[in-house]
Amino acid sequence: MNGKLIVIDGLDGSGKSTQAKRVAAALTQKGIKNMLISFPDYEKPSSALVKMYLSGVFSENANDVNAYAAASFYAVDRYASYMTVWRSFYESGGVVIATRYVSSNAIHQMSKLKKEEWDGYLSWLSDFEYEKLGLPRPDRVLFLDMPRTVADRLITSRYGGDLSKKDIHEKNIAYLRQCEKTAAYAAQKEGWSVICCANADEPRPEEEITAELLETIVGDLSC
Repeated sequence: MNGKLIVIDGLDGSGKSTQAKRVAAALTQKGIKNMLISFPDYEKPSSALVKMYLSGVFSENANDVNAYAAASFYAVDRYASYMTVWRSFYESGGVVIATRYVSSNAIHQMSKLKKEEWDGYLSWLSDFEYEKLGLPRPDRVLFLDMPRTVADRLITSRYGGDLSKKDIHEKNIAYLRQCEKTAAYAAQKEGWSVICCANADEPRPEEEITAELLETIVGDLSC
């Protein structure tokens, strides 16, 4: 019997990795065995094309790499991770907490398309990753909604003010603004749970966000 797959996603600077680690640790404390995974899996060869893409090898402008090609880079990395890292744990009933997943392609790559193409892209993405590649569908996608102005400050702080460390997504403000729109659209269309991560122009305390995430996740696990 398959376990549970919970995805924590959000725009750059929303605190995905931090919250995923906090959630995984809290579940462990509750005696709930879990595995924390993150995409892209930069430690594995399967992320090679993703690293080339984000470092600007193909183009310094993310929009020059079409939505379908870029999505395939990330999808292949997920497939390799599933087959070699977490499939057995998941299929034996384990709880998997994923930082980013198929939802990230919906957020980031769909932003390169015209709005009238978004529904078709979401359908293609679902068929490609879940049906063709056979990746598990998540039981819940939790989207961390952090305002762009706050997220930008957090990204700059992460790199100690060294803007050269940003990848091609993080450097492109117009691209990130468009991702806000696609994220909101996909969240509504795909039924994601949206977690507000800021009060006015300040991020909410990490522990508050974690508590809200856990309330939803533990409820799902008890079903």
